Amino acid sequence: MELYVLRSKEEIGLEIGRRIVERVKQNPYIVLGLATGSSPLFTYEAIVKYSLAENVSYKNVTTFNLDEYVGLEETNKQSYRYFMNENLFKYLDFKKESHHFPSIENMSNYDEEIKNSGGIDIQLLGIGSNGHIAFNEPFTNIDEKTHIVELTENTIKDNSRFFKSINEVPTKAITMGLNTILQSKEIFLIATGKNKSMAVKKMLEGKYDPSCPASCLNLAKCKVHVYIDDECYEGIK
Repeated sequence: MELYVLRSKEEIGLEIGRRIVERVKQNPYIVLGLATGSSPLFTYEAIVKYSLAENVSYKNVTTFNLDEYVGLEETNKQSYRYFMNENLFKYLDFKKESHHFPSIENMSNYDEEIKNSGGIDIQLLGIGSNGHIAFNEPFTNIDEKTHIVELTENTIKDNSRFFKSINEVPTKAITMGLNTILQSKEIFLIATGKNKSMAVKKMLEGKYDPSCPASCLNLAKCKVHVYIDDECYEGIK
């Protein structure tokens, strides 16, 4: 696990975005595992910026999103499909059929779809204040594949900032499991802000602790790059 401390979430976005664009240039058929929420926003902004400047094509790129709320249509502004379209897909020449999102209908086949695509080359992750990655809450079985989850009160509270009220936040989601994530060939995790410090600190202890799902990344066989900002780092020290 490699730790990088940069000054701000903007700098983190520029660095990871640059690295991903370079990988797409090297492999136009790359498979990307994508995250939503505030953590990857600057990364997607950077990917768009660099890709347009360098005329990088995404017509052969395949994407698999980590998760999706249960009960939200793709036209709902809080759905993750809508988020991805508004923050990344619509700016570049992705093919709509190349985008994959977990759902009730494909949940049992999602891992097989990933495998049939050749596996995820780069997986982008955020981390919750309680250490969750995707919607894998504390004490999720490490062997879990794509599955449906009941969101915890903590996660609902964290995500309520994206909704008009906490009562509008869905209580269920479909998510890649920890086992699914660990099959990735390379992982980039973003953590910014002091509220993520304790979760990152536990993850960096170098062992797997089920109370902090992100700590499973210590068991990953691939390269794991952890990017944090100064504010997060100050909370760890």
